[in-house]
Amino acid sequence: MSIGHTLLALLESGPRHGYDLKRAFDERFGQDRPLHYGQVYSTMSRLLRNGLVEVDAVETGGGPERKRYAITDAGITDVSQWLAHPEKPEPYLQSTLCTKLVLALLTGRDAAELLATQRAEHLRLMGALTERKRHGDLADQLVCDHALFHLEVDLRWLELAAARLDRLAAAVHDEH
Repeated sequence: MSIGHTLLALLESGPRHGYDLKRAFDERFGQDRPLHYGQVYSTMSRLLRNGLVEVDAVETGGGPERKRYAITDAGITDVSQWLAHPEKPEPYLQSTLCTKLVLALLTGRDAAELLATQRAEHLRLMGALTERKRHGDLADQLVCDHALFHLEVDLRWLELAAARLDRLAAAVHDEH
């Protein structure tokens, strides 16, 4: 996820302080990985330096200065271009799970147990996401659906790998 583009898009609804941007980000996208304040302010400094935001106001008071940021026309254009550009599909050709499976076979470990343990972890996470989906807003439900569909595909792969385990073990040992 592009943190910079996300913060820029959040600014399109109006100027905000860094604290407000962090809160808005975390409410919409940060349930699993909230932003750190330092990340917000370093990103805003970069966006300011690149002319994508400007300081709309500076408030002074009992503490440090509080800058309120506003998106510029260049920032709006940048967000529009980012949103219009398709994301590269991730084919997962080098997944850690595939590597672990081959290494388990190469080292004589129990590859079937590895697959069974991974399947149980996928099912556990699917249950947690399904529960989260029940209580989430529409955006969170969509995020959960995205993750659930990917996990379902992973489960299909785990079942296929388990069904082919004997042939895979023979192929790995023949190459070795």
